[in-house]
Amino acid sequence: MGTALVYHEDMTATRLLWDDPEYIALVQKTQTLDKEELHALSKQYNAVYFHPDTFHCARLAAGAALQLVDAVLTGAVHNGLALVRPPGHHSQRAAANGFCVFNNVALAAKHAKQKYGLQRILIVDWDVHHGQGIQYIFNDDPSVLYFSWHRYEHGSFWPFLPESDADAVGQGQGQGFTVNLPWNQVGMGNADYLAAFLHVLLPLAFEFDPELVLVSAGFDSAIGDPEGQMQATPECFAHLTQLLQVLAGGRICAVLEGGYHLESLAQSVCMMVQTLLGDPTPPLLGLMVPCQSALESIQSVQTAQTPYWTSLQQNVAPVLSSSTHSPEERSLRLLGESPTCAVAEDSLSPLLDQLCLRPAPPICTAVASTVPGAALCLPPGVLHQEGSVLREETEAWARLHKSRFQDEDLATLGKILCLLDGIMDGQIRNAIATTTALATAATLDVLIQRCLARRAQRVLCVALGQLDRPLDLADDGRILWLNIRGKDAAIQSMFHFSTPLPQTTGGFLSLILGLVLPLAYGFQPDMVLMALGPAHGLQNAQAALLAAMLRSPVGGRILAVVEEESIRLLARSLAQALHGETPPSLGPFSKATPEEIQALMFLKARLEARWKLLQVAAPPP
Repeated sequence: MGTALVYHEDMTATRLLWDDPEYIALVQKTQTLDKEELHALSKQYNAVYFHPDTFHCARLAAGAALQLVDAVLTGAVHNGLALVRPPGHHSQRAAANGFCVFNNVALAAKHAKQKYGLQRILIVDWDVHHGQGIQYIFNDDPSVLYFSWHRYEHGSFWPFLPESDADAVGQGQGQGFTVNLPWNQVGMGNADYLAAFLHVLLPLAFEFDPELVLVSAGFDSAIGDPEGQMQATPECFAHLTQLLQVLAGGRICAVLEGGYHLESLAQSVCMMVQTLLGDPTPPLLGLMVPCQSALESIQSVQTAQTPYWTSLQQNVAPVLSSSTHSPEERSLRLLGESPTCAVAEDSLSPLLDQLCLRPAPPICTAVASTVPGAALCLPPGVLHQEGSVLREETEAWARLHKSRFQDEDLATLGKILCLLDGIMDGQIRNAIATTTALATAATLDVLIQRCLARRAQRVLCVALGQLDRPLDLADDGRILWLNIRGKDAAIQSMFHFSTPLPQTTGGFLSLILGLVLPLAYGFQPDMVLMALGPAHGLQNAQAALLAAMLRSPVGGRILAVVEEESIRLLARSLAQALHGETPPSLGPFSKATPEEIQALMFLKARLEARWKLLQVAAPPP
């Protein structure tokens, strides 16, 4: 299965799924109206213009969204993007609004429910304007979780609606299924968007467990757009897309909404499509520091939604700090221009030219294991690696850890070093290797030193199980060491700490979304080393989710080392996750225990001064 790009003008438009023939007939009549009549009709609606081709184009746009849903839900493709005009998220059942005629994404959701019987659909609206049309249509419907962030400025930005604020949560059975995140300042950037995903959207989405993700993909929320005046770079939308791909079996249908700066729009769409195709995410630009206004908005959403969502009731974020940057301060550091919220045209083009696209490596995922490949049941496309570095080089590295390597471990170490070199040289995207239980810690230590010798600037080590931190591990900011093991959280420094492995699904998700990913994005590593040592305690789905989520901050460059006793159970799910497939479900959602919450709270409270993506205000008790 691949990615669908739906755009051809000859697409067959499917009939509308709500019964309002009077409005449809009115739009259909525009085909025969003259200029004055079209002008008069347009004035009856808010920010709408009609053209003789409006009805034809609007039907094609709706049909493109429905055709994309059909292609994804029948398995013809894995995901896709419909490039449509006119957009749709402002239009209502019987009223055009905000350049929108028919509500393409709402129609797609209704179609998925009626034709395919879906019961849980997530709509993510990252357009810079509030999609009030979608909100109105599903306001009392608990089968559709609608999330929208939008420029609001305390109600002073279009569409000037009180129901765009955070306290609008839906009605009746739909309470809690409308999630509005209002931006009350312009200048929101990559860190703000990531904070919103990690601390609001993704916790709710995992608890909701959608069967399909629809994206109202408006790119007026990107840098340079005159409507949005935000500063999220095109690469940010690649990361947002990849974070969504762990949901709903990866079934994502994106439909184009707004976008008024052609260069920024084109780059952002390109980023999203490349990610849907499975290409590596490019590195993010700028400081990973959410601004004060963004954190206040996130807090307001958490407060409004806490009564309806267990995942927010267990929220363990620390309080706001006055040291948080403002959007203007970050724009100075990102763009090097005067402290204004609007991005100057002459600053935008050089910034877009800096887009760092890494070509896809010849090998996506490689495995080096003493266990035969057939016994591991590896998915198609995963290479069983046989190469090794020179014996002399392997022995030289082993001599540094003579007491921890047996002779029989040398051949395995040579293969693992070969995999690491392949990743760092851009020949392999990611890899899995096995070691004996006794050699796992020594192997990880060698890999850390090898990365530093090859001039990696930042290496993230996520060690699970009985793997002690190397005694000579430098504390100079090049290595971020996180050990997930034992019963107690502990901090050796701002770059070396440990935390228990939660046993509940809610606790595990809080660990990933509330600690691991904020740290990883804040650290911005060149390489991730993931080690599953003795007594690591991870279940199949947990290991796959951890690997899948770590792909985003590092562009997929992960080397996972697994002790031999676990590899037969974990190899296939790990390989699938690293290869880009959606990890399996963690199972029914269960709330984190008080002990799990306390451990995360302990770490966050002490680390947030250095790692600002951890800093999101918690709702009041």
